[in-house]
Amino acid sequence: MAVTKWYYIGVPCGDKKTLCSFLQINRNMHQGNQTSISEFLLLGLSNETEKQNLLYVLFLGMYLVTVVGNGLIILAIGLDSYLHTPMYLFLANLSFADISSISTSVPKMLMNIQTKRQSISYESCITQMYFSIVFVVIDNFLLGVMAYDRFVAICHPLNYTTIMQPRLCILLTIIPWVLSNIVALTHTLLLLELCFCDNNTLSHFFCDLASLLKLSCSDTMINELVLFIVGLSVITFPFALILFSYICIVRAVLIISSTEGKWKAFSTCASHLTVVLLFYGTIVGVYFFPSSTHPDDRDKIGAVLFTVVTPMMNPFIYSLRNKDIKGTLRKLINRKTSCL
Repeated sequence: MAVTKWYYIGVPCGDKKTLCSFLQINRNMHQGNQTSISEFLLLGLSNETEKQNLLYVLFLGMYLVTVVGNGLIILAIGLDSYLHTPMYLFLANLSFADISSISTSVPKMLMNIQTKRQSISYESCITQMYFSIVFVVIDNFLLGVMAYDRFVAICHPLNYTTIMQPRLCILLTIIPWVLSNIVALTHTLLLLELCFCDNNTLSHFFCDLASLLKLSCSDTMINELVLFIVGLSVITFPFALILFSYICIVRAVLIISSTEGKWKAFSTCASHLTVVLLFYGTIVGVYFFPSSTHPDDRDKIGAVLFTVVTPMMNPFIYSLRNKDIKGTLRKLINRKTSCL
């Protein structure tokens, strides 16, 4: 079998990645650390015109439902002083993160379908990737924080207000935002060191980190290793907190003598547990392992589930079934109706 040799100014190179590295060193000496392409092409979920029209209507509807549903939750929590508790503070942050998560990818996809253009600039692509990582990671951490809140409420009800003081609640809110930005910044800085050669086509509907690593003609071993280690840490610690919280919750609930008391205690956790299963069931299959092990279609399906479907379902699963949230929304609607 013939071995293809790449040459640059008469210097033989073993393969394309060696040539890319040589070109990158030479370019960095003269122009600084720049990529060799200025834009990427997003192929989206389908190239067929009929399917694109259906996808446009479907994703526009899901986007509007997500923004309105989560926006109403934030509005209700902000306006009703009765809901100014730790649980609803974390819920408001989760709703904001869900709106932001879907807004990083879906509007651009809808615009591409409408204008029939698939291009996205290099800078916009990196920015989109950064914020998509931020909001996926912060969802993960917030689910862990909310599990801890339920653990304290059920296992230590008499000491709940003493433990969940405003200072601790603010700290538990800020830490996820800080950590998620650190994770995103780590991946972004490592990605900026990579070289992108002739191929600039992403088989995805947004700039996903795994897809960008596949596209690079540089050696991505370090990026893959960091993705695995950081991904493992980001998933393991919140999941361990969730698991510990629910083990303690189950033990505490089983001690309750009355069936009604057990059901009431479990009902406060059912929605959160549903969101946890939905979130972890999709994210593990997409970002837990190195990108080379996943087919493109599996990447797309997983990304749609946890960047579009999960944020849309959260208001229904977690909040709109909550009697306090529904009561506050009814008051707001009745107040507005009376003003009209």
